[in-house]
Amino acid sequence: MAEMILEVSHLQVVREGATVVDDVSFSLTPESDTALVGPNGAGKSTLVQAILGIVPRRSGAVRLLGHPLGSRGQLPTAVRDAVAYLPQTLALRGRFPLTVAEFVGLGWDAPGLSLPWQGGSRRRSAVRAALAKSGCADLADRLISDLSAGQLKRVLLAFCVVRPRRLLVLDEAQAGLDAQAAEQFHGLLFDLRRSEGWTILQVSHDLEMVRRTCDAVLCLNRSLRCCGTPELALSPAQLERLYGRGWVPYHHHHPQL
Repeated sequence: MAEMILEVSHLQVVREGATVVDDVSFSLTPESDTALVGPNGAGKSTLVQAILGIVPRRSGAVRLLGHPLGSRGQLPTAVRDAVAYLPQTLALRGRFPLTVAEFVGLGWDAPGLSLPWQGGSRRRSAVRAALAKSGCADLADRLISDLSAGQLKRVLLAFCVVRPRRLLVLDEAQAGLDAQAAEQFHGLLFDLRRSEGWTILQVSHDLEMVRRTCDAVLCLNRSLRCCGTPELALSPAQLERLYGRGWVPYHHHHPQL
């Protein structure tokens, strides 16, 4: 039996007395790329946050790399370090006092180490390599708060790639990007997934990109309405059932990947 990177069983999340995620079950195999799609308010962000232990679950179980997620989000450090999460936005107020290289270095540091900028040659080499892989080498000395939205997304990928990861969870990774920057980001993500062997779970509204690049699709509207290949899950009939009549697909023009 193949190893499962992520196993979710009968997950339920309740917020302010309302069931936001109801009886959701699925699993991810190694090096797969799975999209989570659905209308606004369907519970997509809540689901990924519950999987990561950011928000509590009412019932159900989550296993990451074979380890159960505790009721308060507890996981072994080695498992936690193997999972990376990119939220929709990274809120930076004022001039955030870290350079890109210092910020990416935080992705290398394990809990309990000394100050993040106090590291040896191995750490510096890992940061340089991560910046190069993500096309950010020229940004190393820039302040994080001075970056454009597209530059910041690439730096966040550098943060993820600075140490080996098994699972990458993205919540609307292209949020705030124009069409060109979104294309560049997805091209970089596509390349890194192959070179790093990542398993990806990504929330997306870009059904065209999902259709072109993902292995599987989870259709969520509080409960899981459909799961399968893009051809199955993104068929016109399935999408009408998920989004309702008169839905308008989200379009980007994308280069061939």
